[in-house]
Amino acid sequence: MTPEELIAAARKAQNNSYSPYSQFKVGAALLTDGGNIYTGVNVENASFGLTVCAERVAIFNAISNGEKDFSAIAITGDHKGYTYPCGACLQVLAEFSPQIKILLTDENDNYQEYYLKDLLPQLFSLENQEVNI
Repeated sequence: MTPEELIAAARKAQNNSYSPYSQFKVGAALLTDGGNIYTGVNVENASFGLTVCAERVAIFNAISNGEKDFSAIAITGDHKGYTYPCGACLQVLAEFSPQIKILLTDENDNYQEYYLKDLLPQLFSLENQEVNI
């Protein structure tokens, strides 16, 4: 799967965004280690705290289908500039695939490639904590 194909899947999904409050449509396409793609869109709510980001929707979609190993995620938005994931989405990605490649796109589908550690260098994980659970 090429980065361009993954970006195209995110861009297609983006059309289904429910974003009446921010007017900012976001799409995500998550590539599993097995080659499957799961998409997600941002879903807003009048109670803003209940809004869910496209990245987490894609991840939860994959998890619901038994997938837990991810190699890449593409994130698209409909505003000018690159669309970055929020901290909550980065932390959820860290739970499952701390080595994931993240493709951030601009409005023309130009992309920048990062790894999770570039965007979340001090991720929270049980391995990093001195806690016995």
